Amino acid sequence: MLPPVAILAGGLATRLRPITEKVPKVLVPVAGKPFLDHQLALLRREGITRAVLCVGHLGEMVQRDFGDGSAHGVKLEYSFDGPVLLGTGGALKRALPMLGEKFFVLYGDSYLPIPFGPVAEFFAQSGRAGLMTVFQNEGRYDTSNVVFGDGEIKVYDKKNKLPEMRHIDYGLSLFKASAFDEWPGDKTFDLADVMQRLVAQKQLAGYEVKQRFYEIGSHAGLAELEGLLGGAKGGG
Repeated sequence: MLPPVAILAGGLATRLRPITEKVPKVLVPVAGKPFLDHQLALLRREGITRAVLCVGHLGEMVQRDFGDGSAHGVKLEYSFDGPVLLGTGGALKRALPMLGEKFFVLYGDSYLPIPFGPVAEFFAQSGRAGLMTVFQNEGRYDTSNVVFGDGEIKVYDKKNKLPEMRHIDYGLSLFKASAFDEWPGDKTFDLADVMQRLVAQKQLAGYEVKQRFYEIGSHAGLAELEGLLGGAKGGG
């Protein structure tokens, strides 16, 4: 059985305003359905049976609309940030009791049509504390931010661009819960910080995928995915 998936869905989604002023990003309509509907259909197809939604801004709306996930074939649980937004890392730290010893992490705006099973298998064999999927982006779909080679992430930096960065963080990762041991609870921190520390410790495996990613983090990305899923009549 594949590990559960933590879906990071707590951000303010400022790039999608005004759409996201009254609706959280995962509920933004794509091809006639909330985006989360498409995400869960993809997860179910890949054999994922359980997901934990890390929610913050307007998270109650997500829980109201999707409930326990029984209508979507994936058991859903919810981990709320609370009064302070915890960032992607802090949200995962809070959700650890629900996630167990090993789990996938998926960004709440990513649509990733790849097989999940081989990624989990590679992670198990790597013996590392974390794994990042990467795509040889060459700056096409977003800014490349990874130096990758020999099954390992050599450099990951979203702020400082290096000429040898040909890959990009694809949007799906895997972690052992122990990867978060050094990080404080109920504090705001970013998942990128966790990954960079794992890189420094040579504990972040890299798995290269060949299928491009889709996202709804921007209006352009939303329009592109609308075309893809709308053309497939709501399929994937």
